[in-house]
Amino acid sequence: MDVEDSKPVRATLVDQVYERLMELLLDGRLQSGDPISIDGTARYLGVSQTPVREALARLESTGNVVRVAMRGYRVSDLPDAKEIADVMDARLLIEPRLAELACARGGSEWLDELENAIEQQERAPHTADAAAIREYRRADEHFHRLIAEHADNAALLRAYDALGGHGQRFRLFVGVGVKDSSSAIAEHRELLAAFRRGYGPEVYRIMHEHISRVKASALAEHAEVMSMRTARRSRRKGSLAET
Repeated sequence: MDVEDSKPVRATLVDQVYERLMELLLDGRLQSGDPISIDGTARYLGVSQTPVREALARLESTGNVVRVAMRGYRVSDLPDAKEIADVMDARLLIEPRLAELACARGGSEWLDELENAIEQQERAPHTADAAAIREYRRADEHFHRLIAEHADNAALLRAYDALGGHGQRFRLFVGVGVKDSSSAIAEHRELLAAFRRGYGPEVYRIMHEHISRVKASALAEHAEVMSMRTARRSRRKGSLAET
């Protein structure tokens, strides 16, 4: 096998390791502050250290893990409200332009792929368990990635990948569930209809409105999760005071 033939295989393996690590984050098996050993992860997943190292570097760029000098990686804390707002503001700058560029390129096969991605979202269970959240996240992210890749702008695609807004936000859903699935799917269908009409400014506007609503939902979800945590801590303190 020559070098060119091996590239897709390697990329696919890194993607698989990345997805597996995301599953562990969403399952709660990897929690904030937990160390992640490259060697141990490679043995656990049955792969070499190279794809693990590359997947962790990708996760680091999204903020889901952090690298500690001389100690490897650890799982980052859940994002605070400002971090979520910052990521969403960056998405507001990047994704409407990606959508506009993708619209200009068009293509019936690509439009069919978007349709399939929305159908995957609709089929995904909309419950609070980790497996359902993983499946819904993959479908949601797949829809946005199809648009980002079809725009054919490598610099904007790298910026999109570095944001990692999907992975960070979906870590909030564990035990709570996805609250905006119906509206998100409806907005994706609205985007698809605009792509089929082929008018770039309309697509730009709809994507901007969509990300704006996602931002509002993400901040509301964060506030809910923080409130639940505060309530749990208060109950624990009350229990300890009674003993």
